[in-house]
Amino acid sequence: MARILVAEDDPSVRAFVVSALTMKGHEVVAEEDGGLAAETVDSEEGRFDLLLSDIKMPIMDGIGLALHVAAKYPDITIVLMTGFADQRERAHGLEALIYDVITKPFTLADLIQKVDDALEGRPVEVVSLGRQAQQQ
Repeated sequence: MARILVAEDDPSVRAFVVSALTMKGHEVVAEEDGGLAAETVDSEEGRFDLLLSDIKMPIMDGIGLALHVAAKYPDITIVLMTGFADQRERAHGLEALIYDVITKPFTLADLIQKVDDALEGRPVEVVSLGRQAQQQ
């Protein structure tokens, strides 16, 4: 399975994500902010398959962390998470660096599917606004 670095400042979300990914068989290292996650990825010399990071965090946000990781360790796949539409917009333009953004709240199945897709390099499914409205 994969080695995954999780950066999430909310303890309950972090615990949920770590538990879900560990149950799936992944090796997970979790940090509570982007600054600590950047230190971890550097001390581990980029030996991660995936970075799963919240966008809005103290110290260093997920965008800053994604830029840091992508510049130094381009082989790490990056997935960002956010519960805020304005934060999702901040990730716009980073498509060359990140795999996708998963919107909170998400289900266990949504999380596992997104991580599996990212690790397998499957194309991101783009859902049209019309289809999104039909699904709701």
